Amino acid sequence: MAIALRQLWQKLSERAPAGYRPGLTLEKVQRNLGLDSFEVVAPGLGRFDWAGQAVQVRERCEAQLLMHLVLTEFSLTLPATGQGNARLELHHSGSWRRSGLRVRLRKGELALQAELQRRLQAEAALLQALMPLDFKRLLLERCDGQWTLTLEHIGASEVVNRLPAFRRYIRLSPEQHQHLLAALQGLPALLAGL
Repeated sequence: MAIALRQLWQKLSERAPAGYRPGLTLEKVQRNLGLDSFEVVAPGLGRFDWAGQAVQVRERCEAQLLMHLVLTEFSLTLPATGQGNARLELHHSGSWRRSGLRVRLRKGELALQAELQRRLQAEAALLQALMPLDFKRLLLERCDGQWTLTLEHIGASEVVNRLPAFRRYIRLSPEQHQHLLAALQGLPALLAGL
């Protein structure tokens, strides 16, 4: 019985929730960013050029009980010189106030974590952009000779509730917009040569 319930829940969680309209949040993000190079590639998927890099923007839907969230992921693909697979996360440190940035190793060598932490502390401009940036997740993955950087911002997302029915877009403030673009410009230099 427990296995059948688990399989049913898995099937329901794979399906897009009722009320999810692919591309609707992305249109709002496009207007919010205000970049001429932004183009919609597919429903829920877009891209723009920034600082010589192609930045991919993707909607990610997260279902809750009577609501769902449509989150926006910004990602870059960069060449990697190092061998092997690695998975690292950057997060803010400090319980009440942000006191710094930490690199958490999920997969790979400990030396890579230490080197990335050292480089992060040396990049003053990148730290200046990342410290006030309200990101939910910043993931760095090395696989098949390339880095994939995925940044999920708290803003540029939408909350859709079924009972009571409402839909609210959480916009990217002008300050967060500037910090996001500065971070997307500085992160490739952080990963260069790793």
